[in-house]
Amino acid sequence: QVQLQESGPGLVKPSQTLSLTCTIAGGSITAEYYYWAWIRQPPGKGLEWMGAIGGSGTTFYSPSLKRRIVISLNIAKNQFTLQLTAVTPEDTGVYYCAGGLAFQYPSWGQGAQVTVSS
Repeated sequence: QVQLQESGPGLVKPSQTLSLTCTIAGGSITAEYYYWAWIRQPPGKGLEWMGAIGGSGTTFYSPSLKRRIVISLNIAKNQFTLQLTAVTPEDTGVYYCAGGLAFQYPSWGQGAQVTVSS
């Protein structure tokens, strides 16, 4: 069973860049047909899929975020990262990394609370 763990700052100032890292254990980030995603949940709202990356580096982004989001691989560390630029308080929420075969995500991290505030 693949295990994932998010890490990164819990507080980001408005207009700055939010950066989170997901570390994968029990599996390879380059495993064939596996995709790795970032999903968030604002307070009081449902889950929002932000984007995903395949082991080859191919990325898929939510149309609503594509101008501000970058997901990348760090193969040497078996990690993938999220960068979200120009954040506002509306980007506050719990951020999850998730992974699995063919865009199915049975494996999730515990979630990281990120607050955007000055």
